[in-house]
Amino acid sequence: MGENGRVTDVLTIGAYGWSEGAFFDALSPARPGVFCDIRRRRGVRGPEYAFVNSTRLQRRLAELGIAYAHRLDLAPPQEIRAVQARADARDRVAYRERSRLGEEFIAAYTAACLDGFDAPAFIDELGGGGPICLFCVEREPLACHRSLVANRLAEAGATVHHLRP
Repeated sequence: MGENGRVTDVLTIGAYGWSEGAFFDALSPARPGVFCDIRRRRGVRGPEYAFVNSTRLQRRLAELGIAYAHRLDLAPPQEIRAVQARADARDRVAYRERSRLGEEFIAAYTAACLDGFDAPAFIDELGGGGPICLFCVEREPLACHRSLVANRLAEAGATVHHLRP
C-alpha cells in the first residue's frame, strides 16, 4: 500500500531490446512518478544503449517530468553477479539470452538484498507521485533481479506490470 492506503502500481523495464525512442515511448503513457534505477554500474557499453547511461537517462527523464532515484541497496554485489555468471557459463547461456535467474543467484540475492528490505516503506517513500518503475538492463523480467524486487512489492500490495519491447 502506498500513502493513504492506496495500492501502488509498479512497472519494470530493462534496456535490452528497446530502441531509445521505443523505450521512452513505452514509459510516457505508463506515467511513472519515479524511475528507480537498481543497477550497480549505471552505464552500458556501446552506442546502441547509450541512452540508459546515467547522466543521459536522468536528463531525458527530467524532460519527461519523471523523478529519478538510484537504489544501490537493491543492486546485486559483484560476488552475487558472479554466481549467475558461473551458472550461465555452466549452462552455456549468453548473458543477453538468459530467460531466467538461477536458483543460486535468487537465494544469494534474497539473503543479501531482500531479507532486510522493507517493501511497504519503499512503496511509501517512492510511490506517492504515481507508479514506481524499477529499471535494470536485462530484457526479460525473470532474467533480472528487478523481478525479485517486484515480487516483494507485490507481496506488499503493489500491482506489477512488466514493460517489454
